Amino acid sequence: MDRRSFVGALGGLGMAAAATEKRTRFYSLESFKLKAGTQLSRLHEHFGKKLAGISSGPKIYLEALVAPHMPQLAAIYGFSSLDELLAVHGKSMFDALDSGPESAFESLDRTLLEAAPYSPEIAPTAEGKPRIFELRVYHSPTYRQLGLLHDRFSGPEIKIFHRVGIHPILYSSTLIGQNLPNLTYLIPFENLAAREKAWTAFAADPEWVKVRKESIDRGGQISALQNISLWKATDYSPIK
Repeated sequence: MDRRSFVGALGGLGMAAAATEKRTRFYSLESFKLKAGTQLSRLHEHFGKKLAGISSGPKIYLEALVAPHMPQLAAIYGFSSLDELLAVHGKSMFDALDSGPESAFESLDRTLLEAAPYSPEIAPTAEGKPRIFELRVYHSPTYRQLGLLHDRFSGPEIKIFHRVGIHPILYSSTLIGQNLPNLTYLIPFENLAAREKAWTAFAADPEWVKVRKESIDRGGQISALQNISLWKATDYSPIK
């Protein structure tokens, strides 16, 4: 996972995407930092009308419940290729908001994610109560250790996750963003109680205790820092 050059990495990824069957290979994670007032309601109205034509892949809209900045709205868009992603982001999506009495948002953080080979394809959910989503970002000290972290997730850890009720819908590496290198993944839960029950069972699982020790013995502390935030799906999000 050694990234010798930023340009080389993106070029290689683009060729790899073209050579494979169409699937969601890249995700744009957009975090809108807001202030109290009309910004949140205006963005809800805006995104509720702008679902069509943004991307051919999955679309998820989330409102922060617990995050370093509040209020905050996040949008996750899936793309089959870098060409599709660049075509979308070459257009202005906020012209209709610029004429309002105040800015549409205080700041926008945009992160480019590459789906891990073992990441499932995200499918739209049936109509129902919006779920709670947990967004986890694990920073690794080196790209070698990030590779070991992915190995652990794709091997024994994901099996333990499913056994205790943790079912992530996205595993990815950040290509452009903060705190590189890192693994970013997204987990839906029915509610906060279900989340607490699942993580409690995971922490106490004997196989996980064994796997974690073996992982540290092999590669050191491959997950040095963790950033965790909680979100709720918006009413208009195709993925709830």
